[in-house]
Amino acid sequence: MSEPRKRKFHAPEFKAKVGLEALRGVKTINEIGQEYGVHPVQVGQWKKEIQEQAKTLFEGKRGPKPMAAHQEPELLYSEMGKLKVELDWLKKKSGISLP
Repeated sequence: MSEPRKRKFHAPEFKAKVGLEALRGVKTINEIGQEYGVHPVQVGQWKKEIQEQAKTLFEGKRGPKPMAAHQEPELLYSEMGKLKVELDWLKKKSGISLP
């Protein structure tokens, strides 16, 4: 029986290098795969992934960042607590007694 093959692990830097070379289009995907010892289908997948994620590189550089849905209620409750403490303090200092 043959020995089971181990999966190769490629560092993100390597994937980026191979994918960017495929994007340049100087060599064919088959040539790039042969040069780096990677299957051409894998090279094509890395190229596609770079193309899809390129648009997110420049998002969110300006303007307010969108708030996560789970953080919004926490911030509102904390703001309500601060305002309640401030109101209680003002009532105490002014001598107003409301039921």
